[in-house]
Amino acid sequence: MILITIAQILDLLISVVVTLVIVQFVLGLLIAFNVVNMGNQFVSAIWTALNALLQPLLAPIRRIMPNTGAIDFSPLVLIIGLQILQIVVWNLARAM
Repeated sequence: MILITIAQILDLLISVVVTLVIVQFVLGLLIAFNVVNMGNQFVSAIWTALNALLQPLLAPIRRIMPNTGAIDFSPLVLIIGLQILQIVVWNLARAM
């Protein structure tokens, strides 16, 4: 019973992190294509907060992955890794 609860909590945390990664990706595209302006204080605060939250998770992945030029695949690798973790945790919780 406790394992199911832990699995649900981890599921929620993984969902939040995946959502933050997607928001960071979309905001990065909007900034790159000048749809939103970094001069806007709100946009700048959101961008800084997202980078501060996700940098500890993305930095190790970026160190391991080869340089692919302008395309950063580390958010995709993070999302896939979190989804794999989610599957493993749920299967372990169900098995016990």
